[in-house]
Amino acid sequence: MKKLLALAAFVLVCQLSFAQHITRADAKTLQLKEDSLKRYAVKLIQGINASDRFAADSMFTRMLVRALKTPNSFYYPFDSLETISKLYAPDSSFKIFTWQMMINDNVIRHHGAIQMRTDNGSLKLYGLIDKSAVTTNQADTVGNQNGWIGAVYYNIVQKRSANQDYYTLLGFDENNIRSNRKIIEVLNFSNGEPTFGGRYFSFEEDSVFKNSIGRYIMEYKKTDGPKLNYDPEMDMIVVEHLISESNEPKKKWTLVGDGDYEGFKWKNGKWVHIEKIFNEVTPLGKEPVPNPVRDANGNIDESKLKGAETEEEKPVEEKPKPKAKTKTPPKKKGKGE
Repeated sequence: MKKLLALAAFVLVCQLSFAQHITRADAKTLQLKEDSLKRYAVKLIQGINASDRFAADSMFTRMLVRALKTPNSFYYPFDSLETISKLYAPDSSFKIFTWQMMINDNVIRHHGAIQMRTDNGSLKLYGLIDKSAVTTNQADTVGNQNGWIGAVYYNIVQKRSANQDYYTLLGFDENNIRSNRKIIEVLNFSNGEPTFGGRYFSFEEDSVFKNSIGRYIMEYKKTDGPKLNYDPEMDMIVVEHLISESNEPKKKWTLVGDGDYEGFKWKNGKWVHIEKIFNEVTPLGKEPVPNPVRDANGNIDESKLKGAETEEEKPVEEKPKPKAKTKTPPKKKGKGE
């Protein structure tokens, strides 16, 4: 219920911001540009070959920049661009666009941009350049918009420490033909410039010591879908634990979720790892299943009905104690009797 109320409040704020900041003429201009963008947004994902996808991506990027130059475009939602991720920071200080383009089954590239909110409605934009292919140690790299480890973001968590705002980005990366990845990335702004990464992930409370890392990368088997998301009620990033199907944990494409959960809790300006966040875990294959009264043919299984115990299961009945005899008082006669 809390999540639904928060979502409804956010939608209402966006609608009010749209109405207050964008003129009718500018809104009509943006709607026309969005209609043109939509065609290329679909094609950069569904293009038949790499050449078609490259061309669509190039056209989409140029048209998006032109659209964003419209005054107060920051408040325009671009809802029909379904293949493009569009997330507002919780404090509405910026909006981030991200999308992917498949070059081939083993090469995925990400593109994106950060649009800052400005007082006069003018455009302040940072293009994101995916450098993951040429970055050797991605878990520890710190970079600006020109050294981005690409992903398509699906959530933003805002935290504050020492008078500084930190925006934790949760993203998805199709990676290659054998594995997918989910990435937790911390973004902050120094003198108005974006910085990705930093020593924000600590394992200081683990039973076995591990060094801090700059970003958390979960790589796993292509056909699996382990959980990684922020839980607002727990105020924690919940991450499903992975195990190797073939007992080869170094081969990331063999890793699948095992139903156990670890997590990260924000403490003193960093995400501190928690090894186990639930004490009880249901073993694989032991999940509770329904126990219907009727069988597959619709017939009632009498053994499952209440009170249909076997003779051995029936409780021993106690003989009723004899009741003490009492005298029945005579009835009072009414009128006319």
